Parts: sequence; C-alpha cells; structure tokens
Amino acid sequence: MPSDLFSQAPGNGPSSRIRTGIGGWNFAPWRNNFYPAGLVQRRELEFASHHLRAIEINGTFYGAQKPATYAKWAAETPEGFVFSLKAPRYITEGKRLADTARGIDGFVFGGLAEFGNRLGPVLWQLPTSRPFDAGDLAAFLELLPRELNGQPMRHVLEVRHPSFLDAGYVELARRYRIPTVFTDSPQYPSMADLTGDFAYARLMRSESHIDTGYAPAELDAWTTRAHDWAQGHDLSGLPHVAPPLGAQGPRDVFIYFISSAKERNPAAAMALQQRVDARR
Repeated sequence: MPSDLFSQAPGNGPSSRIRTGIGGWNFAPWRNNFYPAGLVQRRELEFASHHLRAIEINGTFYGAQKPATYAKWAAETPEGFVFSLKAPRYITEGKRLADTARGIDGFVFGGLAEFGNRLGPVLWQLPTSRPFDAGDLAAFLELLPRELNGQPMRHVLEVRHPSFLDAGYVELARRYRIPTVFTDSPQYPSMADLTGDFAYARLMRSESHIDTGYAPAELDAWTTRAHDWAQGHDLSGLPHVAPPLGAQGPRDVFIYFISSAKERNPAAAMALQQRVDARR
C-alpha cells in the first residue's frame, strides 16, 4: 500500500482546537469508498486516523475492551489524533445513576490509561427511557473521575428524554461543567446550551444522494458554527433551553457525523475539516 495513502491530515496535531470525525472505522460500505481498493481491514483504523482528527468508538457502548486492545488502537494512530469513547450502556441503563460507582470505576480505571494522549472525551449516553431526575443525575456526575493518571478527564452527556429540555438541567450541568451533546436530530432533544468547557456535536442528517453527505451551504454553516464555538461563543441561532451565554474563553470542539447516510459520513467529516482549516 503506497505510503502517501496514509499522509497525515493537514493541521492534525495537538494544537488543533476543532476536530471532525466519524463513529467507528469498520463499516463495509466504506470499503472502495472512503477506504481505497485493496486496503486490508486491519489497516482501516490506521488509514482513517490519518485522514480524520477524531473517531468516536461505539464498540465500548456494548462493553469495555481489554487494556491491550486500547493500547493497540492508540498505537495505530498518529500523534495529535484522539478517540472519543461511548461509555458502556450497562452503566447508564440501570435503575439509578447514583448506584453506578463500581461500573464507572471499572470502565475508567480498567484500561483507558492505555490510550495516553489519544484519550478524548468519554460520552455518557442516557437512554430515551431515562427522564431528568436532578438528584440522581447530580449524584452520578459526582462519581465521574476528573483525572486519570494525573491527566484531566473529559466527560460529555447525551440526553435523550424530552424532560431534559429544562433550564434546571442546564443549570445542573453547568454546575458540574459537563458539556451536553448537541444532537442535530429530529428524534431526540436537541439543545445547543453550552454547559461545559468544550463543545460536542453529533450530526445525524447526512444524505446519501450528496457526495459529501451535507450540501456545501450546510457545511459552510457548520464551519462558521465550529469557529464560533472554538472562540468561546454560544450559538444563539441553534435551539436553546436557557438564554445563550455571553462570550467565554476559547474551547475545543468535537463534531462527529453519525448514522443517517453513514456511507457519506467520512466525506462529510473531511469536507468540514478542510473548510475549518481553510478559514483558520
């Protein structure tokens, strides 16, 4: 396989504040599409990580992996690349979030340190069946480790019950400085309220008939939003529960293209990253 197929994405480094990416890296329709013909499957992560700035791992949602697996994934990616991880669903889908200390510690301290500086945010996705319960959620947020091997940990919440469209939730999340996923989806609550010190979006509207998943005008709009987030602005043009905040300090931005016309998501992520870099 020619080495230039693995040339590093422009600007992919620790100083990059805006990262675009996809969910996972093993998906058959990406072969001979995103992945070049003849690329062996065991090199797909290596290829993807040289063309994207981040990948959200979905497999950990179904169960934690072995430390050696995390170390292998990290070793296959270039410096400056990061993984987001979906936390295991057995933690978030139980009866009470306040009772998850053992599961949280088992997941976080059971091998995530093997990612080293490739470890990005941990995504805690709450199911559609879980309504907002301020006391239970506060107890859960207290349990989330803020450090791993002396390095800060970043956590982000994705909420999927309509009851979270509540100013009380926004206030609670801000108290704990936990960002909330902006899910651009008609199926789930979609709020752009900034509740932590980074921004995290999971975009779910790619279309199969568009080569880049999103139309150029939509990608241009997301380029502006990404830069505005990175510069510390709250985006009043997106849906909010609470009044938008005034300007804050610079923040990291993670934008993932998830589900919908999944075969187009790598092209969407690369097209958005190119626009973001060009505007910078």
